[in-house]
Amino acid sequence: MAPSTTRLYAPAKSRGSTPSDATVTDPSLVKRAVKAAALGNAMEWFDFGVYGYLTATLGHVFFPTASSTAQVLSTLGTFAAAFLVRPIGGAFFGPLGDRIGRQRVLAITMIMMAAGTFAIGLIPSYNAIGVWAPVLLIVARMVQGFSTGGEYGGACTFIAEYAPDKRRGFFGSFLELGTLIGYVAGAGLATALTTLMSSGDLYGWGWRIPFLIAGPIGLVGLYVRMKLEETPAFQKLAEEAEAKQKEQPKPKLRDMFAGKGAAHAMLLCIALVLVFNVTDYMLLSYMPTFLSEELGYDATHGTLILIGVMLLMMAVQIPMGAANDRFGHRKVIGGACAGFVLLSVPAVLLIREGSTWAIALGLAALGLLLVGFTSSMPSALPALFPTKVRYGSLSVGFNLSVSLFGGTTPLVAAALIAATGNLMIPAYYMMAAALIGGIAAWRMRESAGRPLPGSPPAI
Repeated sequence: MAPSTTRLYAPAKSRGSTPSDATVTDPSLVKRAVKAAALGNAMEWFDFGVYGYLTATLGHVFFPTASSTAQVLSTLGTFAAAFLVRPIGGAFFGPLGDRIGRQRVLAITMIMMAAGTFAIGLIPSYNAIGVWAPVLLIVARMVQGFSTGGEYGGACTFIAEYAPDKRRGFFGSFLELGTLIGYVAGAGLATALTTLMSSGDLYGWGWRIPFLIAGPIGLVGLYVRMKLEETPAFQKLAEEAEAKQKEQPKPKLRDMFAGKGAAHAMLLCIALVLVFNVTDYMLLSYMPTFLSEELGYDATHGTLILIGVMLLMMAVQIPMGAANDRFGHRKVIGGACAGFVLLSVPAVLLIREGSTWAIALGLAALGLLLVGFTSSMPSALPALFPTKVRYGSLSVGFNLSVSLFGGTTPLVAAALIAATGNLMIPAYYMMAAALIGGIAAWRMRESAGRPLPGSPPAI
């Protein structure tokens, strides 16, 4: 495959780097790479949005013999089950992406993710096939989780290795813009179905529509990704191996932990992903259930408010990405962590107050703080690892943290509230995560505007 960049071999100095060959990126290729990566993230979160906002409906379809509380917990448990295999997917696809290339692996994960989501829409109900219905739901979620294990780390790596150093935060922020677009689309469609359809039609066939949409979206995403070329950083690595007339070394899992500074980088990644995903899943996945099941708030109104919050987040996402390039990741991430420590309790108290404006204000405060993470993590996390193990290390660290802390957040929060009756659990949970994230931000090396480790400057 022909190289997609031109390299200048004159020595080039970049802040914090030694002289090396600079990679000159093609702006049109950078934009295409960003769009292709963001599309996969949008599809992943379209599914999360649909699943989160149809929790009660899916509980009725797949667990009809349980109580309403047990239905919600069972459905959230199935949601969390997919996260058990995400580290396995990350351990498989990550090193594969470091060996055969980012573009090929991202094409594979796209089609697997679409197939898993599409399959959910085809599963017969519990009333039709009994216990096999939830079993098949778990299997489909496992396929989604396995493929997603290689998706986010690869998408972050892909954008970071294409983007110029001084605009990595700006371009990286588009990845999470895709997340918000997918989530708003999923939430909006789920809300329209629950509002416009009768209960009989919704339980009978209407709930299938959002999942079946994933099929054609996946084919479009696969086409877009197959048209892309490999990242400049990976091309350079492959060319260096070829020049030495030897095969590109096969990354091993131990390389991600045993190299100089590898364990420290992995711990930082896990801590940063912890605060990012606990707050993300608490707000975007659990809050609809919290509003309706715990506070008795009208589900449709609550969803519309949260959609409005996500639109507000979309409006400030890209400017905050640019702010990362200007002020640095450490300040943006650290500031967001401090905000969650100070404002989580007031925000949840506002949400509990119950009026529309109070709920909107509380959710908006949490959403704007969350943008501090969504705008910075896609560019900060890849910079923790060198090129030769970046995809694998990021995939393993990211998915391990998501599986243990992020994806379980809705289930754990719901279970703790059920056990204690304390409706402030979401606030305390986010504060604890923010303390861990703040320590990680303090200990991380600033990477904004600097070359990625193991790569030459990109201009």
